Amino acid sequence: MSINNATPADWDRLREKHPALEVPKPTIDEQMKVYLNAAQEELNTAWWDQHIENLENLERRELADFNNSRDTAQEEPDTEEDAVNSPSHYNTGGVEAIQAIEASMSKEAFQGYLKGNCMKYIWRMSYKGKAKEDTLKAQWYLNRLIEIL
Repeated sequence: MSINNATPADWDRLREKHPALEVPKPTIDEQMKVYLNAAQEELNTAWWDQHIENLENLERRELADFNNSRDTAQEEPDTEEDAVNSPSHYNTGGVEAIQAIEASMSKEAFQGYLKGNCMKYIWRMSYKGKAKEDTLKAQWYLNRLIEIL
């Protein structure tokens, strides 16, 4: 007998010889836990993906802003700017970048952003040749974090 030419009687004999296994059906609570865990995992994954994308975009903007400010500084050596408290490259169209970033995030996410920037500037302060400026930037982000707590 092959599967292609089995008769109903063949299937009946097979079922009698090898009865189906009884698998207990999960309760509604067990099913809901599975669905909720899957939904939470998907949300967490989506949040992290968006968060990582936001950070990558921010790093690209910071790098471009840094390069632009360096080029501008080389062209106009007489222009003095407060690179810590109000760098002009962070204010486009009358909107401060920090305000736009804060508006795009939950309070908890924004606190994490500020904390991460504090850590970033302290971490690399000895490698860029501007240790004092980077330390002041870290302090600026820390002060902003303290303000919103």
